[in-house]
Amino acid sequence: MNLESFGLHRKELRAWAMYDWALSGLQTVIMTAVFPIYFVSVAGAGLEGSAATQQLARANTVAMLIVALTAPFLGALADFAAAKKLLLAVATALGAAATVAMFAVERGDLSLAFWLYVIALVGGSGCLVFYEALLPHIASAKEMDRVSTAGYALGYLGGGLLLAINLAWILKPALFGLPEGTLPTRLAFVSVGVWWVLFAVPLFRTVPEPPRALESDETPGANPMVVAFQRIGETLRELRGYKQAFLMLGAFLIYNDGISTIIKMATAYGTEIGIERGALITAVLVVQFVGVPCAFLFGRLAGRIGAKNAILIGLVVYAAISILGYYMTTATHFFILAALVGIVQGGTQALSRSLFASMIPLHKSGEFFGFYSIFEKFAGIFGPLLFDIAITTTGSSRNAILSVIAFFIIGGLILTRVNVEEGRRQALARSV
Repeated sequence: MNLESFGLHRKELRAWAMYDWALSGLQTVIMTAVFPIYFVSVAGAGLEGSAATQQLARANTVAMLIVALTAPFLGALADFAAAKKLLLAVATALGAAATVAMFAVERGDLSLAFWLYVIALVGGSGCLVFYEALLPHIASAKEMDRVSTAGYALGYLGGGLLLAINLAWILKPALFGLPEGTLPTRLAFVSVGVWWVLFAVPLFRTVPEPPRALESDETPGANPMVVAFQRIGETLRELRGYKQAFLMLGAFLIYNDGISTIIKMATAYGTEIGIERGALITAVLVVQFVGVPCAFLFGRLAGRIGAKNAILIGLVVYAAISILGYYMTTATHFFILAALVGIVQGGTQALSRSLFASMIPLHKSGEFFGFYSIFEKFAGIFGPLLFDIAITTTGSSRNAILSVIAFFIIGGLILTRVNVEEGRRQALARSV
């Protein structure tokens, strides 16, 4: 077995995939494991019942709404100005700075924690618009599934390693010469920003900036801001003409809402029902390390049965996870669910990314991924909002966990209607 079978056989592919590794600390430490627990138990100390979990859900909603509203403009700007890497650098710096600043969050600092979390998510989610738009420029149609899943696999590995280091000094601070208390956890937040910037370097050094793509009525000297706004409407109208890609986005909007909700709310939910911190963080490690081989396997599975069918298998498993989550009461249950999530999470999301990339015109990748980001971020709004509403109306998160199953069922049914080959033929015919 060689690097080509993993989608890592060229230096630009490896450098691109390493950005997933770089970003992984935000996803594991800040979004999933350490910070949600810290937010609920430390920053939100003194709040009763599910109030802190509710505030975390609201922070997720605010961040995703900001990204969803700005992504199309920024994607169009990146295409016209040939600035994908520049805007990626800005988003990286914004998000990394916010995670480092989380060091200042201590007991009762709910407002500070809320807004730093929002800024970190805006940077981390916003950077994906430009990062993912680079994929069709460096990988051929036959390579995209493997390259995309390789990125997720490296992300799992990198995120797992950083989380393991953080877990060691949080649970056994004396071994590292650290005192008991919040300092080890706050240092974990700093490590995320450093990790993010350090491992982003290969992409900026190796992956070339795609050339500027001009429409027939545009000139290189036009105002980039004006052109970007003009392109938003044009791209939205054009996207509707790519029927299969548009249908894929509709399915993705719904089923990814369920995936995103499970990622962001799992440890907060576990904290609420009484699972201790060490077990929660260790379970996230299970997700990361199970996810490494399984993400690669999903890429190979897609080569045999197609990306769409592989995604549908993942959604069936997620529906089962929602049902099991409703009945979860112990740390053992949480570990079982973590293993199931690890099996399907990376592969399902990676193949969604590459499937969409294969059905869009190459010269408008930034613009189309800007709209992909809209659907992705709105998929990050409704699930946490559902948690907020469910907690308000029932006083518990259990009903919200069970209701997430609807996202997988409805999204999967829409995905079955996507004609992948027709979508790819149409994209190829209109690419320049």
